[in-house]
Amino acid sequence: MNSDNKKAKTNKTASVSGEEVYNCFQTLRNEQRTLANKISELEYDLNEHKIVIETLKDLDGDRKCFRMVGDVLCEKTVKDVLPVLSTNKQQLSNLIDSLNKQLTKKGIEINEYKEKHGIRIMGQDEEDSTEKEVEAPARNVMVNPL
Repeated sequence: MNSDNKKAKTNKTASVSGEEVYNCFQTLRNEQRTLANKISELEYDLNEHKIVIETLKDLDGDRKCFRMVGDVLCEKTVKDVLPVLSTNKQQLSNLIDSLNKQLTKKGIEINEYKEKHGIRIMGQDEEDSTEKEVEAPARNVMVNPL
C-alpha cells in the first residue's frame, strides 16, 4: 500500500514537471512572438519615416508642415522637422537591429530548451518521418485475399 502512494506521488510530480516544462516553453514562444510583432511594427514605422523624409527633402525649408506629437498636431517648418525625422529614423534602425539580435538569442534559447527537455513539435516530427519513409524503398507487398 505504501509503495502505491509513492508511485502516485511520483506520477503527480512528473506530470507537474511536464506541465511546468510546457508552460515555460509556451512562455518562451510567446516572448519570441512578441519580439517579432514589435520588430514588424517598428519596421512599418521606419518605412513611414523614410517616405516622409523623401517627400520633405525636396521642399523649401520655410514651408509649413504639420507633425503629430502624441495626440497633438504641431505646426512647424520643414527645416525644423527634417532633422528630427532623420534622428528618429536612425534610432528606429538601431532599435530594430537590437531587437533582431534579441530575437535570434530567443530562438537559440528555445532550441536549447527543446533539446534539453526533449520537446517535439507535432507538425515538424510528422514531416521528418514522412521524408524518411519516402527515402526507404518499399519492401512489403500487400496482397488482397480472395
